[in-house]
Amino acid sequence: MLKIISSLLFFLILCYSPAGLTKKLSTQDINLAYYRSYNYEKYANITDAIKSIQLIYKQYPKAYQINVRLAYLYELNRQYANAKMHYHKAIQALPYALSPKLGLLYVYNLSNDFKEASKLGYQVISMDYYNYYGNLRLAYALKKNKKWALAETLLVKMLILYPSDTLYLSELGEIKFLQKKYRRAKTIMQSVLVLEPENILAKTTLLAMEH
Repeated sequence: MLKIISSLLFFLILCYSPAGLTKKLSTQDINLAYYRSYNYEKYANITDAIKSIQLIYKQYPKAYQINVRLAYLYELNRQYANAKMHYHKAIQALPYALSPKLGLLYVYNLSNDFKEASKLGYQVISMDYYNYYGNLRLAYALKKNKKWALAETLLVKMLILYPSDTLYLSELGEIKFLQKKYRRAKTIMQSVLVLEPENILAKTTLLAMEH
């Protein structure tokens, strides 16, 4: 099983790469570079985690796996322009893969690009209607764009499937607060605190209603 996973990883590194099958880096070289990258990440050394896999990227700049990895690391390092670039490259390599789209959607939200986040979010849920993070991140983008009714529709849809999910519940509670439906917002946020006593969004929203 481990050999199958290793072979699949190597294929993903090579796929859609101009180097094709004429590889300069060995499987061992690539595995070691990834090992170092994950080890640096483990100790929150994101800069060296990025540097340790740059040789792979230089040889396979259009490959899926290396671009997903770099996008994620740049995201952690708050280098959002770089993260977006690598997520776009990963999407170009494998257009039907959801992971880089979800990553890019998250980065759009982090960088306050809510218009692009909304466009991509609808693309994601057109591919996977009940995708957990796709719906959550799209609802967040819509909320930030003050499209509260549209955001609420998504949240209610997902709460039918995940009725005790505190991420979805707290988002819905904030939507009700923004709509000035304070009684409903208070009820929702109080239920969130029963499920998750340290939920920051619930606490701050309830505090705001006290003033």
